[in-house]
Amino acid sequence: MRIIKARDYQDMSQKGAAVIAAQIIMKPDCVLGLATGSTPVGIYEQLAKGYRSGALDFSGISTVNLDEYCGLDPRDRQSYYYFMQEHLFRYVNIRQNAVYVPDGSNPDEKEACEKHETIIRALGGLDLQLLGLGRNGHIGFNEPGPVFEKETHRVALTESTIQANARFFDSPSQVPTHAYTMGIGTIFKAKKILVAVSGEDKAQAAAQAFRGPVTPEVPASILQFHPDVTVIGDEAALSGISDL
Repeated sequence: MRIIKARDYQDMSQKGAAVIAAQIIMKPDCVLGLATGSTPVGIYEQLAKGYRSGALDFSGISTVNLDEYCGLDPRDRQSYYYFMQEHLFRYVNIRQNAVYVPDGSNPDEKEACEKHETIIRALGGLDLQLLGLGRNGHIGFNEPGPVFEKETHRVALTESTIQANARFFDSPSQVPTHAYTMGIGTIFKAKKILVAVSGEDKAQAAAQAFRGPVTPEVPASILQFHPDVTVIGDEAALSGISDL
C-alpha cells in the first residue's frame, strides 16, 4: 500500500486524477470502477479538464460504478447515475452505452445484483477502482459488520451513513435507507485500487483502515492485503497516521 500525502483537497484531486489519467493513457480501452460522493468531485473536474485540453480520450473506456441507492430511478437528481452524468460523463467523450451503474430502480435484489456482477465479468474485470472512505470505514456501501461481503448485494445503510449523505437531500427523511453495492470481494478483484481521502473528519477512519487491524468492523482495512493500492489523502485526512 502506497500512501501519498497531498497538501489540500485541490492537490489531492490533481494527484488522484493523474493516477486515473495514466491508466487511461496506458490502456485506452480500460475498465474504470468509479465512486460518488463529495471526495471524487475534484478528481472528476480534473479529468474533464484533461479531456478539454486534448490530453485524455474517454471514447474507448468503460466505467462501472460502485453503488446506487435502492428505489431511485436513474433520472432522479439524487441517483448516482445522475451524479456521474453531472460531474463527469457529460463533460467528456465517453460512450453512454459503456457506463454502468447498479439499477436502483429494480426491486428484485437478486436480479439487480447478479446483473451488475455479470457486467463486470463480461468487461474482463476492473483495471482500476476508485474509492472514497466513509467516516465509519466503509468503502462503497459496505458497512461495518461481522463479515466481509463478497459480491454485489443489497445493504441497509447505517444511521451515520444516512446522516453523512443527508446534505445532498432536502431533509434526512428523504435519504434512502438501502443501496446496492459492490461487495468487498468484487472490489478486491480490481487490478489496481485508488483511495481518495479528504478532511479531518476522515482522519480516524483513515488511521484505522490503513494502519489498524484488518477487520470487517472497518471494511476498508481489507485493502491492506491488496497487492496494488494507492491512497492519496490531504494533510487533514492523514493527520492520524504518524509514520508519514
